[in-house]
Amino acid sequence: MQPDHSHFSMIRRIAAKEIALFFSSPIAYLFLATFAGVTLFVFFWGEAFFARNIADVRPLFEWMPILLIFLASTLTMRLWSEERRTGTLEHVLTQPVPLWNFVLGKFLGCLVLLGIALLITLPLPLTVSVLGDLDWGPVWAGYLATLLLGAAYLSIGLFVSARSDNQIVSLISSVAVCGLFYLLGTSVITNFFGNQGGEWLRLLGTGSRFDSITRGVIDIRDLYYYLSIIAVFLVLNTLVLEKERWANSGQLAHHRSWYLITVLLIANAIGANLWLGQINALRIDATQGNQYSISNATQTYLDQLQEPLLLRGYFSSKTHPLLSPLVPQLRDLMREYEIAGDGKVRVELIDPVANPELEQEANQKYAIQPVPFQVADRYQSAIVSSYFNVLVQYGDQHQVLGFQDLIEIKAQSESDIDVQLRNPEHDLTRAIKKVLNSYQAGGNLFDTVKGDLAFNAYISADNALPEQLREFKQSVQTVLSDVQKQSGGHLKTRIIDPDADGGTVALKIAEDYGFRPMTSGLFSNDQFYFYLTLGRDDQVVQIPLEDFSEASFKRNLEAGIKRFASGFTKTVALVLPIQAPAYGQFGMMGGAGAQFNQLEQFLGAELNIEREDLSDGAVSGSADILLLAAPKELDGKQLFAVDQFLMQGGTVIAASSPFSANFSNRTLELQKHNSGISEWLAHHGLKVEEQLVLDSQNSAFPVPVSRNIGGFQLQEMRMLDYPYFIDIRSNSLDKDNAITADLPQLTLAWASPITLDKDKQGQRTVTELIHSSDQSWLSDSTDIMPKINGNGISSFQSQGTMSKHLLGVISAGRFDSYFTGKQSPLLATQSDDAADNSDTTPDKPDQAGKEDEKTTIGSVIERSPESARIILFSSNDFLRDQVNRMASVAQGSEYLNGVQLVANSVDWSLEDAGLLSIRSRGHFNRTLPPMERPTRMFWEYLNYALAALALGVIALIRKQRNAARLRHYSQHYA
Repeated sequence: MQPDHSHFSMIRRIAAKEIALFFSSPIAYLFLATFAGVTLFVFFWGEAFFARNIADVRPLFEWMPILLIFLASTLTMRLWSEERRTGTLEHVLTQPVPLWNFVLGKFLGCLVLLGIALLITLPLPLTVSVLGDLDWGPVWAGYLATLLLGAAYLSIGLFVSARSDNQIVSLISSVAVCGLFYLLGTSVITNFFGNQGGEWLRLLGTGSRFDSITRGVIDIRDLYYYLSIIAVFLVLNTLVLEKERWANSGQLAHHRSWYLITVLLIANAIGANLWLGQINALRIDATQGNQYSISNATQTYLDQLQEPLLLRGYFSSKTHPLLSPLVPQLRDLMREYEIAGDGKVRVELIDPVANPELEQEANQKYAIQPVPFQVADRYQSAIVSSYFNVLVQYGDQHQVLGFQDLIEIKAQSESDIDVQLRNPEHDLTRAIKKVLNSYQAGGNLFDTVKGDLAFNAYISADNALPEQLREFKQSVQTVLSDVQKQSGGHLKTRIIDPDADGGTVALKIAEDYGFRPMTSGLFSNDQFYFYLTLGRDDQVVQIPLEDFSEASFKRNLEAGIKRFASGFTKTVALVLPIQAPAYGQFGMMGGAGAQFNQLEQFLGAELNIEREDLSDGAVSGSADILLLAAPKELDGKQLFAVDQFLMQGGTVIAASSPFSANFSNRTLELQKHNSGISEWLAHHGLKVEEQLVLDSQNSAFPVPVSRNIGGFQLQEMRMLDYPYFIDIRSNSLDKDNAITADLPQLTLAWASPITLDKDKQGQRTVTELIHSSDQSWLSDSTDIMPKINGNGISSFQSQGTMSKHLLGVISAGRFDSYFTGKQSPLLATQSDDAADNSDTTPDKPDQAGKEDEKTTIGSVIERSPESARIILFSSNDFLRDQVNRMASVAQGSEYLNGVQLVANSVDWSLEDAGLLSIRSRGHFNRTLPPMERPTRMFWEYLNYALAALALGVIALIRKQRNAARLRHYSQHYA
């Protein structure tokens, strides 16, 4: 018996012989040229790579399962058929070499040729990586999937070729068998079956397995599937040839052994695939950031579970064909939650139609209703009402996710619609967080507070307080007594008189917190202290004083405690500009009024959003974050509310600049915008200049253009380079800060440069989040209408010095109040009201008494704690609905990166990195930078040229080897 190394040597020689035969004829070059040509054409034209505007290589692998069917069949059709037709098969059968050596040698020769073909396509992902931020994990996974799928088709082709002496018959038969394996997992077949039946068919389909790997998840089940197909058909190939050897030898014992081994191998392959189908853990997530794996943030929320959590999927067996493939993906993810929950998570998957009782419960208790979908084929059209919902239940709280919450739809055309799960982990974890928060909110506040809290009340002696505050002090003590009992010893309270001990405490709180003596009126000489703080370690928040009622103090105290607790839904106080009604339109972009509905909806999915009215001079005590979106003409009292919120240790997020765009009557104008906070920002060392930043690296501006074609007026959207839409890429985003670290791209519209005053910043920490590119410049012009020359090309020209400009910044630390040394605007308002009413005599005597009883506290907190922050973005318009719709049109899909930036800022400020990290895991596409048509054509033709060059190099190498071999033979025989 030959040693093992001789088998390897024989296999290598046979493979080398087949490769040499391939390249000695036009077959190899035709195969490589066809593969490269079709792949490049599909990538750039069939899948419209530049129109997709996404930095990935999915178009490269989109049609690969179908392309490989024909190419693999063409490559293998002659390998055994030609041997049989020419009679050389008899020579092979009589060799004293095991036939599996020949089978494996031919297979490896074909596989090498396929590998060379894949190497020729490598310039495509390299091009995409140059143009954008490419995730290489799905790229390598895609090449692995292509190699495995191609190997499976090659093994099938070899088996079919061994059955016939006609190459054309082999070709047709191979295409039919490979096509059958591909069709098994497609909607063409699975639509005839329910979810369960369709899922089993997808497990058998080569295409559905291929899609699973190309998304970046290398699953042992998929690898074993392809390897089992390869092994089965190579063994069948060997068996067919062995039977040729047995033709004249009769039925022998080892023949039965061959049959038995073959049957056992096939049965083992089928059984192992079915068994592995139940295992979800054996896989590698190759995507950047492990987008398809349960994150640490999700695990953190699951670790907080004290009661069983129910995840129940309502999926109809008959549903829309575009939704059907998403069911197993959701099922696998829900199983991952069950495993990660370590017994605390229960997963149920039901078909409501098959479970009438559960369907009735879903309808009545959870308000889950079937959604009608129109399903059509070539013969009929029908309406199918189906379920596609996930119930998340914890205790007595529940959330329901419908298909609108779980999927995203991208339509390149009416016939090209791509339906994918949006970001299922984020959606499920967000729902879990909501029910967890709601459940905990119904219990003891202190159950989720880590450590002890200290409540310090800096209150003057009773004889120094106004009567209303003396009564309010009693209310404070009453509430504190009740809350302290509930805290289980986790709340320590102290009431301190700052004027005691010679005023030592007064000096300390003035230095640490900026607390100054209060007065009860503009002309009052009586001074006193009444400040309430809640703290833990170095973090201190001030409890605001509102209407001096027991109910308001209890509400504000609970809001303060929640800031130190985990698991409660936080509140964002949102300040929006008051706009006059707008009736004009600019194309498809809507009227002139600035709308921020998308921002509210996006933030509202995870947070409590409250429209804040600052006219009373204070921010709501329940607010955790103050968000100013394009603030407009804030007066003294409103600015005082913003300032004092910052002084209390809060975070102020502002999107503001001196300009704002106006869409009206199909025109685009830029107007001066008085925010009311520019001087306040400058006081804190953040000056927004009255100029605009233009950048040669910019996003497209969609302009509707009418064309006359054959007497018909057709309107199309033309994408123009527009330097005012600054396209900010990863190299201009701070990758060390969680706000921008995972943001793939950002478009800032009509932004202004930010100048930092280092002297005013003092010891605060400044983080520069966002810059324009170094090819940007400044302009004082307010003429922002898109300019088009005679050739239809944007004619904006760069002017002045080119350099990068700061567009987003964080300033954190201690701030000195803008109102330091000034009287409180609240007292000034009281004085004005008193003057207005001085000539008015009350109708009833006791009315005057009631007015006198109303006390307005005049105090200015002059210094903030270290927890205070200002996050500034120098654009009024990048969060507007109109601008986001324009960016969506230019990108070809929903644009959310602007609101994502603000959501990240809120989560970072709240130190809630959990959902921030999950939300950024693949929900937003990596977009390409804008390019002119000549640039796009350059990159496209460069790839064609590189493919042609690779073919030329291969031909040259082969020619040199043939010449060397000829010289060797000539010298040997001479």
